[in-house]
Amino acid sequence: MKITLLIMGKTDSPWLKEAVKDYYNRIIHYFPFEITTISDIKNVKNLSEVQQKDKEGEAILKNLQPGDYCVLLDEKGNEFTSVQFATYLEKKTHSIRRLVFIIGGPYGFSEAVYKVASEKISLSKMTFSHQMIRLLFIEQLYRACTIIHNEPYHHR
Repeated sequence: MKITLLIMGKTDSPWLKEAVKDYYNRIIHYFPFEITTISDIKNVKNLSEVQQKDKEGEAILKNLQPGDYCVLLDEKGNEFTSVQFATYLEKKTHSIRRLVFIIGGPYGFSEAVYKVASEKISLSKMTFSHQMIRLLFIEQLYRACTIIHNEPYHHR
């Protein structure tokens, strides 16, 4: 199974980029893993929130492949403990060719993206910036890898 993290918009913060890169380098020892960043939409000041989500949705859909299992990181999604997420991830490894986690833009996802999604996961009931959620999610992905492999990173 290959895991892809599909991200809407680039990260400007150097420390955030470095932290994401650190966890990326850890995860690739466990799974084939890639991070795909979709360029920011141009002229968003001239677009309504719905128009911006629609344009971002078109860009997201262009990056999906037939057979992808798409999981949206969405505030209305299912919540897991870290151990539950590790169990979830391990089960997916046996039945899915490419697991794609998607982080949308600042306004979330278009209806078209919701329609292709297999499910939604929420990292918290709190709201985080779409920039910050990258680091939080990739850390949880790494934590799940260590839990699956019974390594000491996660303390039970």
